[in-house]
Amino acid sequence: MIIFNDTVIVDEAVHENWLKWVKEVHIPAVMATGYFQSYKILTVIDSPNEGVTYCVQYYADNIENFNHFYNKHFHQLQAIHNQQFENQFVIFNTLMKTVD
Repeated sequence: MIIFNDTVIVDEAVHENWLKWVKEVHIPAVMATGYFQSYKILTVIDSPNEGVTYCVQYYADNIENFNHFYNKHFHQLQAIHNQQFENQFVIFNTLMKTVD
């Protein structure tokens, strides 16, 4: 299984609006692409960063599904995210594979 992880550090002042938007708009758009089978939203309890740190993990069956998502949808969805919350968050992505 492939896990695509977005770690997002969101300004304290907008984190509730950000979380609502992510749940209602962003995640449904990502899942509608059909390349992921499920997702999880987590918050980092002991983050040393200012703001609120979230991790959104998307689960794909294989690397091909992730690659299709990345090549066809990632940049457009990222641009919408950036436009919606410009200068109010920092994001970094990690691609992981489960170990059997």
